[in-house]
Amino acid sequence: MIWKREYTIEELNGRPKGHIGALLGIEFTSVEMDSLSARMPVDERTYQPYGILHGGASVVLAETLGSVASNMVIEEKYIGVGLEVNANHLRPVRSGFVTGICKPIHIGGKTHVWDIRLYDDRGKMSCVSRLTVAIILRT
Repeated sequence: MIWKREYTIEELNGRPKGHIGALLGIEFTSVEMDSLSARMPVDERTYQPYGILHGGASVVLAETLGSVASNMVIEEKYIGVGLEVNANHLRPVRSGFVTGICKPIHIGGKTHVWDIRLYDDRGKMSCVSRLTVAIILRT
């Protein structure tokens, strides 16, 4: 297990709600030995003007997953903050949910790199993202 302790889905979904992830309806769905998953609705909150999932919303899901994952593997005196994110949007999603699965590529003392893949309800990959997180002292 890569996490510094065991986390429950209820604990992850019980975080404060005054942030973009909550506004977009992101909810965590699974904590595995080396991965973290969450889903986000594809609806009026996450559409772009043509009625498909906005690429920026996909990036919010990816960065939420990677940032939370980083904070789950570090000591409390540190925080993980996004340093760089990229995303390749592979296919449009028009409805339902997208589910992101986040796995580590590198967990170092000062940086983490996460691979996040988003899938539609049919299991088709819609986006692949990589997030680099800087580990800094909590102030």
